Order: sequence, then C-alpha cells, then structure tokens
Amino acid sequence: MRKSSFVACLLLFFCFTSGSAQKKINFNTAKDILQNKDLASAHIGIYIYEPATGKTWYNHNADKYFVPASNTKLFTLYTALKTLGDSVAGMQYYETENAIYLKPTGDPTFLHSHFPVQPVVKWLQQTTKKVYINDSNWQSKPLGTGWSWDDYSTYYMTERNALPVYGNVIKWTQIRQEGSDNPEDNIVYSEPEVDWKVRFDPLRTSVFNVIRERDENVFKISAGTEILKTIEVPFITNGIASALELLKDTLHQEISLSDQNYPQTLKTVYSQPLDSILSYMMHNSDNFMAEQILLMCAGKKLGVMSDKKMIDTLLHDELKNIPQAPSWADGSGLSRYNLFTPKDFVWVLERMKNEFAWQRLTAIFPTGGEGSLKNYYKPLVNNLYAKTGTLTGQSALSGYLTTRKNKQLIFSIIINNHRIENAEVRRAVERFLLDVWEGN
Repeated sequence: MRKSSFVACLLLFFCFTSGSAQKKINFNTAKDILQNKDLASAHIGIYIYEPATGKTWYNHNADKYFVPASNTKLFTLYTALKTLGDSVAGMQYYETENAIYLKPTGDPTFLHSHFPVQPVVKWLQQTTKKVYINDSNWQSKPLGTGWSWDDYSTYYMTERNALPVYGNVIKWTQIRQEGSDNPEDNIVYSEPEVDWKVRFDPLRTSVFNVIRERDENVFKISAGTEILKTIEVPFITNGIASALELLKDTLHQEISLSDQNYPQTLKTVYSQPLDSILSYMMHNSDNFMAEQILLMCAGKKLGVMSDKKMIDTLLHDELKNIPQAPSWADGSGLSRYNLFTPKDFVWVLERMKNEFAWQRLTAIFPTGGEGSLKNYYKPLVNNLYAKTGTLTGQSALSGYLTTRKNKQLIFSIIINNHRIENAEVRRAVERFLLDVWEGN
C-alpha cells in the first residue's frame, strides 16, 4: 500500500472512531438532557474531554457562562492545594517574657466539632502568660458579595471572620419529653453555651426551629414535636468579638484585643492536615470551609485575608490561561455573581490531575454513594469522582469519569434556569453519565 493511501485510511479510521463516540453521546444527551421536556427552557452546558488523547467527546455551549453554584469550590480546592502546604496554620504568634501576641489565620477547624484534635486550643490552655490578639490582617466582609441576604439565619450561610470558632454556628438541640404536649417540658440547650438573648415561642409548632435576629445575637426558639432534633444557626461574629466571648469558658482565660505592631517573622502553631479539611469541604459541600480556606490562602500568599485580592491575584497569575476568564466572586459558590464556563472547570480539573497525585485527589473528592453524591452514582463507585453544585434553579456536576473500557474523561455539566426540582435534574444527568460509562 502506498504511503498516501495508508495515511488516508488512517485519517478515515480516526474520523470514524471519533464520530462513533460523538454520535453515541449525542444520542444519550438528546434523550436525557437536551430533549428532556422539563429542561426545554433551561440553559445547558456540557463539556466532556479525554485528556490522554486531547479529544473532545462532547461540546454543547461549553464556552458559555453559567452560574456554577458549588462547582466554584473546585477553584478554591485548586488554590488550596497550590498554596497551603501539608498542614494549615492554626495560629501565628510572637512571644515576650510576659505575653503572647496572636495573629489569627482564619482556620475554620478551630473548635469545630468534626475535628476533635485541637492543637491550638491545647497550646493556649497550657500558657500562663497574658494573651493578646490583633486581627488587622482581616480585609473582608462577614457575608460574601452576591449572597442572598435573607438566608442569614441558615447554616449554609455562616459568617466569615479572622478567628472562627465552633464553625461560627451555635448548635441548638431540643429533647421533647415523650407524652407531654406542653412546650415548657421540652429541654433545649446550645453548644457552646451562650449568654446571648433567647426568646421562646409559647406555642408548639410541628418543627423545632431557631431563628436569629438579623442584626444581633438574639435567638427565637420554637418548640417542635420531634423527640430529638439539632439545628445549626450562624451567629453574628462582630469581627472577632463574639469569638473572644465564647473562648473565655473554653480556654479558662481571657484574650484581649491589641493594637501592637507585629514583627514580620512569626511562629506558627499548625492545626489540621490540609487534605482532611479539603475532603470535608468537598464531601459535604461545606460553604463555610470553602470561604475560610480561600481567605487562608490569601493570608498566606498576600499577608491579608481578602477574597477579592486573592481572586484578582489568581486570575492574573496561576489562572491566567483559563479558557474563558470567569466572574469569580467567592470561595463557596453561594454568590450568583459567579460565572464560569464548562471548559473552565474541565481545565482546572485537568490541571489538578497533572499537578497532584491521583490517589490524593480521589481521597478528597467524593465518589458514587458518598458525601454530596450519597444517593447517586452508586454503580460508579471508584469510577466517578465529582463535585456537585446546587442553587435554586441551578444545578452542576463536574469531575472525573473512568468508563467501562478504562477511558478516563473529565467532564462538566451545568444546567441553569430550570423550573423543576434539582433532584430531577440530577437524575437526568446521572442517566446520561451512566450511559457514557456503559457505552465507552
């Protein structure tokens, strides 16, 4: 066979194989997503890419901007992996003969119930010196740009600050005396215990609930019919004032504010292994963790905890070659000002895969049946690792998929402005990805 004939046959072969994959994915997508009558008016973006060959398997609006919800955490994750090292700094300080001067780092695990080992607490409890703190490195606001203001009392919109404690929430628990219809017989307690104002609704409702006043730490408690229920309610941080108030009983000493100028070189008390925090953030899609992690990255890289300055720096530095420059507003994805494209997420996922060990990434990401994927993708355990994203009318999923024939794909699927339940959208995406896995 002449060389020119061989090359022509080879080109036809590649065109045929590429076209076959595209055709199959087209069919499944049209069936489950693009031709889904409930999503006919939605804005849909899909990008599926095979990094080993550089082949695009599917592209539908992949260079268009979408509100990605918690898929934004993928960029926070990448930033943390690049910036924070193996363990996070729980507190920085310098010491004199009579005093310790603290500089908070924004560590979200300080006294957080998920992290029972507390090196910073143990260290502070051991000192007999006076303790002072200065939070002049804080340059952000408690709530992020573009957050929904009326969600202030819900657990997923916790305030940010330089010295978070207890996850910046109060856990309220109700224990109802079985057989009693008198709300006054209910036992209600908080963790940690607080001296802030509490108001009880005299009438029992069907659901135990606690709502905080918008501008002060006053909590209205409504008794419910549940035998046992715990809910988390964010408290107003007032900078670090609320944290210092709550720490008195825990540390058995008082930490005082200081306007002392700190030296440039400080010692560090390390807190938790970084990957344990990132895994918690990704498995639980924890907004508070994501926000504080991005602020910690800013503190380490820039010397100040400013999400805006950190994002601007990243977009002009590590992320300067991103396919479509995003509108990036926060670390968690709570903001509807966030605008990214599906290609952006595939790009950052490929960078993570190239720059960090696969075993490390699969320990951080949830797989089928885990975390935010608990009720989804159970047939794809250890074959799919992905991050969900959910806001009202917005649904996203981006991650890694290894097909039945052992082809590793990177994908991003974002569906905006739909009018159906997010669970229905997630099931449609699940059927589509299961077909991609099965047929390839």
